[in-house]
Amino acid sequence: MSEQPHPEGGMTAAQAKRVEFAIIGLCIAALAMIFQPWSLTLFGVGAGLVVLGGLAFNLVPLCREGVKASSLVKAAGVVLAILLVVAAIAMGAAKLYGVYLQAQ
Repeated sequence: MSEQPHPEGGMTAAQAKRVEFAIIGLCIAALAMIFQPWSLTLFGVGAGLVVLGGLAFNLVPLCREGVKASSLVKAAGVVLAILLVVAAIAMGAAKLYGVYLQAQ
């Protein structure tokens, strides 16, 4: 049984489910990496994936039939931009805190 394209050019129901399950799978894999007791490297990767998965989870409402893939990509770009801005602010604040502590 082949998948018929959506008449308006958006994702089919099966494609939307696949994207949704991929996001959920990423979150589950990240949690598994965090709670495994063997490797600190896997813990670090899992910690990063938890942040990425948490932000990617904002895309789940767009995972429905008829939504264009380009809309999903644009939303993912906005989520990635937010991640980069927050990371830059956090690193800047840490740097300023270091300068403050050295001045004490």
